[in-house]
Amino acid sequence: MTSRSDRSFGELYIETMGIAAERIAAVRPDQWNNDTPCGEWDVRDVTNHLIYENLWAVELFAGKTIDEVGDRLEGDLTGDDPSAEFAKSFAAAQAAASAPGAMDATCHLSFGDFPGSEYAKQLFMDMFIHSWDIATGAEQDQTLDPELVTLCMPVAEEARERFGGSGAFGNDIRGESDNAQTQLLAILGREG
Repeated sequence: MTSRSDRSFGELYIETMGIAAERIAAVRPDQWNNDTPCGEWDVRDVTNHLIYENLWAVELFAGKTIDEVGDRLEGDLTGDDPSAEFAKSFAAAQAAASAPGAMDATCHLSFGDFPGSEYAKQLFMDMFIHSWDIATGAEQDQTLDPELVTLCMPVAEEARERFGGSGAFGNDIRGESDNAQTQLLAILGREG
C-alpha cells in the first residue's frame, strides 16, 4: 500500500475533499450561521468557498483561463442543501484532478501559470484547513489527521512566504507549542 507521502497532491486534495464532505454532512441545520475561525465567514460561507474552489478546479484543470470562466461561479452556491451541493462539486473536482495528465496540465491561476500539481498542492492545504474551520464552527471534533498535518506543514510555510502579505491568511501566530496541529493552524492565523 502506498503511503500518503508517496501520493500526488491531486490525491491528497481528493482525500481532504472527502474529509470536508464528512464534516459538512454532519453540520446541523441550526449551525450553518455559526462563526468559524476564518475571518468573517460562518459555516455556510466556508462551505460556499469550498464549493466555489472545487468548481474553479474543474475549469482550471481543464486549461480554462480566469477570463474564460468569468463570474459565473460567483454568489451563493450552497442552495437549499449545502451538503448536497458540496458533494456535487466534490465529484466534479475529483474527476478533474484525477483525469490523465491533470497534474502536468498548465493551470492559469490569478498569480501566473503553474502545473496542475502545484495548483493541487494549494487546493489540498486550503481544503484541509477549511475542513477544520467547519468542524470548529459546527462544534465537531477538531482533531486533524497527524500525517496530513505533517504533509501540509511545508505547503503552509511556502504559502505563508509567498502570499503572507496578500491578506489571504491571518497573522502568523506561531508560539512555543510543540503540537504540530497547533503550529500548522498558527501559520495560517488560527488558534487551535
